[in-house]
Amino acid sequence: MKRAISLYEATLADRERVLGPDHPDTLISRNNLARAYELVGDLGRALPLFESALADRERVLGPDHPDTLMSRNNLAGVYESVGDLGRAIPLFEDTLAVSERVLGPDHPDTLISRNNLAYAYQAAGDLGRTIPLYEATLAVSERVLGPDHPSTLTSRNNVACACQAAGDLGRAISLFESALADRERVLGPDHPDTLMSRNNLAGAYESVGDLGRAIPLYEATLAVSVRVLGPDHPTTRIIRSNLGGAQGA
Repeated sequence: MKRAISLYEATLADRERVLGPDHPDTLISRNNLARAYELVGDLGRALPLFESALADRERVLGPDHPDTLMSRNNLAGVYESVGDLGRAIPLFEDTLAVSERVLGPDHPDTLISRNNLAYAYQAAGDLGRTIPLYEATLAVSERVLGPDHPSTLTSRNNVACACQAAGDLGRAISLFESALADRERVLGPDHPDTLMSRNNLAGAYESVGDLGRAIPLYEATLAVSVRVLGPDHPTTRIIRSNLGGAQGA
């Protein structure tokens, strides 16, 4: 990733010098570099660059341009990552409203915006707005993208997670079981998303005290994660920690 960042930095400098600071390609480079900083966790450099990229795109391309919407969504995501939900949520709400008006309520980018806003509401503990928004996203995704599209599978998992957070464990378990079966069938049993679905289902079983199903599922998921992702992968560490907690219980 260090080489990628160096190349992004060089490309941005060259485009600013040759094309000018407001050229569309320069704006793309600025956004790409900010995204690279975000991916390595350097939010201190990512945040001001996303803010700059959004201001430039709003000024040059206009507030309703798809690239501007992307920048607004990216900036809101970084605000959320640093815990500034007071700025993240209004920005997500604004992005969704513009996306629905400009791109339409069924556009894939609109689905992403709706999902991101729901996630931010969940992070703020506002499950009363989280669940209906996730459900709306899932319904549109099933109709527009199809029931087996990866985004639809993610939406189904998101609804299940929100239901679990709200204490509706019966519905959560049913949705987690459905999401896992779909991901195993569509993505395969070893896909990282399938592993997370298996982990989530085990967690739901644990939440209702069904350790007889939770622990073997954690163990099987951990074995696959170690084999596929490696023993030190973040997902493997999460599953290992969850297994330890269930065994302790």
